[in-house]
Amino acid sequence: MARLEGRAVIVTGAAQGIGAAYAKAMAAEGAKLALCDVVSCEPVVEIIRQAGGQAFSAHCDVTDAAQVGELVARTERDYGGVQGLVNNAALFKGIPMTRFENITSADFDRIMTVNVRGSFECIKAVLPVMKRQGYGKIVNVASGTFFKGTPMMAAYVTSKGAVVGLTRCIAREVGEFGIRINCIAPGLTMSEAVRDNPEWADAMISANTASRAIRREEEPADLTGTMTFLISPDSDFMTGQTILVDGGSAMH
Repeated sequence: MARLEGRAVIVTGAAQGIGAAYAKAMAAEGAKLALCDVVSCEPVVEIIRQAGGQAFSAHCDVTDAAQVGELVARTERDYGGVQGLVNNAALFKGIPMTRFENITSADFDRIMTVNVRGSFECIKAVLPVMKRQGYGKIVNVASGTFFKGTPMMAAYVTSKGAVVGLTRCIAREVGEFGIRINCIAPGLTMSEAVRDNPEWADAMISANTASRAIRREEEPADLTGTMTFLISPDSDFMTGQTILVDGGSAMH
């Protein structure tokens, strides 16, 4: 039996890159997917359906509580519940690398709103469903930069540190309801957001790769096994944890 058979899982930021990789991998394990983004996820949905899986696409701004609520309601209505939530949506592409004193207040607020409050809104929306079920798996997405204090990215790194803190606090509050919430922290991953960003020069990517114990570039597929594990019953006695998947660049 597939590891995620019968589980309905919401994946935010699923139109491309790492989010799309998560969705396709979980569909292959039997999950029923609700995919959302601010752009269409239909190309990913079509790939999943052609492979025999179940998925639908929804436009959703994760900072809009009403839109998130509609997504959760549709998922429960179409699939009979919500067993999993992957909070992947975040601002990364297009964020300039700059010294702390050059970050504007508006940019700081924008990054924190999407990367932190977006996860907050999605968690808040699924908790009533998961409490009724007496079960749920939530996975937040942080970043390996949080463990390094990566310079020139202070707003982004701060937002991902806040995601780790949010994960730990909520884990303490929802364990009694059978809900587990964990966090995955990817290293620098060769998604579209990195490959298309001129800020990430070849020399910087090479230096990051050289810092790893496993000295190669990280691909989205390197993260899907850990994500599937965290959504599956295999991790039912884990909560409040952050798993760093970066080839051994940072260790904790």
